[in-house]
Amino acid sequence: MHQLSELEQAYFQLRHGYGQPDRCVDWAVERLRLDQEGDDLDIVLLASARGADEALPLVEAIIERYGSTQWLSEQFLAGKYLVELRDAYLAGRESVQSLDVILTRLYPALAYPDWLVMLSRNCEYATDVPEFVQPFEREFAYIAGLWAGADSVAEFEQRYSRATSNGHDVG
Repeated sequence: MHQLSELEQAYFQLRHGYGQPDRCVDWAVERLRLDQEGDDLDIVLLASARGADEALPLVEAIIERYGSTQWLSEQFLAGKYLVELRDAYLAGRESVQSLDVILTRLYPALAYPDWLVMLSRNCEYATDVPEFVQPFEREFAYIAGLWAGADSVAEFEQRYSRATSNGHDVG
């Protein structure tokens, strides 16, 4: 199944309230356009879904059928989402304030992972204290860079250094 990781990301964002069902529907429409659905009724139905309530169960069924084992990992999908968010931040589509709202919800939803401590903290502080913008940006670049190159949570964890994250503080 081509481009399933795109659907997995859209699913993660939609399920956590960060995305719209349109991204999932567009994925299905593209599979139909390219004749890649393989007569999968769930993909056909997803292409005409309206709203998250219709799209979510169809996406879940598709991912369960064709997905990798990574889709079950909230941390992996969150990490890949952070890569997208950093690109949006660098392009000016996200701000420290908008990222703080996202990270404030994401951090507890992921059960407070160690790798998200400094990023979440620095982002929150950067909303009020300008001296924290640079440490936030350094940590964001570090974490997003690791996730961009990781094909699994284990690979990310192998490369992640809490000491490096702790160094991204106001000095």
